Amino acid sequence: MPGTAIMTDSNCGIMPSEGKNYGIHVLPMPVIINEITYYEGIDITLEEFYRRQAEGAVISTSQPSPGDVTSMWDRLLASHDEVVFIPMSSGLSNTCQTALILAEEKPYKGRVFVVDNHRISVTQAVSALQAKQLADSGKSAAEIKQILEKEALDATIYIAVDTLEYLKKGGRITAAAAALGSILKLKPVLTIQGDKLDSYAKARGMKSAFRTMLDAVKDDIATRLAPLREQGKLKVGIANTTMDPEKLEAFKAEMRTHFPDMELVYFPLTASIGTHVGPGGLGIGAVRSE
Repeated sequence: MPGTAIMTDSNCGIMPSEGKNYGIHVLPMPVIINEITYYEGIDITLEEFYRRQAEGAVISTSQPSPGDVTSMWDRLLASHDEVVFIPMSSGLSNTCQTALILAEEKPYKGRVFVVDNHRISVTQAVSALQAKQLADSGKSAAEIKQILEKEALDATIYIAVDTLEYLKKGGRITAAAAALGSILKLKPVLTIQGDKLDSYAKARGMKSAFRTMLDAVKDDIATRLAPLREQGKLKVGIANTTMDPEKLEAFKAEMRTHFPDMELVYFPLTASIGTHVGPGGLGIGAVRSE
């Protein structure tokens, strides 16, 4: 019986069908479209999601049900001794807190270890991939949890939103602020430093927003993340909602130009994130990677 199974959720950018390529198990996040619940990568693709969003469908998100979480745990424990579950940051969703409570109950206590390492998107994916490497090297689930939580804040993320419409729909900004921002062509730049999504800056146009994010990542790498770069333990990442492929490739090329000594990791921003960001969104960052 294999020792430790690694499980995460699709907020990391890896779809359930892709997880087997990495040796990890991916819990699909629910997205509610016109009052019907779909599951990322199971019964709705990203292309279909963004088509429905563009058509004006009413979309919201939800955390996975406790039953969906424990059902996957049950399947994994039937063929593994232990499970390490790495959900999205506890500061951005209740999924982690719910899982921590469930893991204290029988038959999961001592066999399921929930990691709260304050990450999402590419940084969460890197955590899951690192967990798989640690499991393959013989680390126990408890040891993997301890390592990932100790290194949790060795990451930085910046996100630029191309349209304010979906932040307005989600109640993140007022209708008046959205209207003014659209007139002035302002693109908010947001940041995630641990748990919370905070406002960082405003830029006039997406190219300017990208330069603002690029400068912010450079500053983080030159300061608090500098020791990791010197040790060769740092990667940069990029993620996006739906956008013109040529534009995305141009952003990737610029990231490689500015960070030639670091691997560039790419995963898409998924439907549960795209619900609030909308099309044309872009995120970049840096993350510790062994």
